[in-house]
Amino acid sequence: MKKGSTIFLQAVIVLIGIVALAIMIRFPLTEGRAVNLDLFHIYADPFLIYGYIASIAFFVALYQAFTLLGFIGQNKVFSLQSVKALRAIKYCAIVLSIFIVMAAVYIRISFAEGDTGDDPAGFIAMCIVTTFISIVIATAAAVFERLLQSAVEMKSENDLTV
Repeated sequence: MKKGSTIFLQAVIVLIGIVALAIMIRFPLTEGRAVNLDLFHIYADPFLIYGYIASIAFFVALYQAFTLLGFIGQNKVFSLQSVKALRAIKYCAIVLSIFIVMAAVYIRISFAEGDTGDDPAGFIAMCIVTTFISIVIATAAAVFERLLQSAVEMKSENDLTV
């Protein structure tokens, strides 16, 4: 892969991280319940704090993808660091999907008990889609990790025989 391609992909990853962070900061201020609240009470919402904690896995995965692209740019694809980065991406995707499913279950249970007049179907649908995306990313990372691990083992065997 050319150096320009990896730099472009790293820039895209940084841009995704900046946009996600901006959405996480700005969205709670525009939400309907937050109109009459002060800044502390807006960000002290337990569900919002849960979302921020769950987003740690997302940002760790972005960082690992950034470092993996750095290894690719340095022609160090077949190294243990690349395998570890893919493994971390896989675990982050699994953790993120668990957090999303737990949020969906919480919203479903909390809206089933009360008569709030709100319909959680849109939120549940978003949870299903993002969980599916996260599982696909975890599966792809696991496949690439296995392939890269076997390639690293073959490379080390060839280095020993030479």
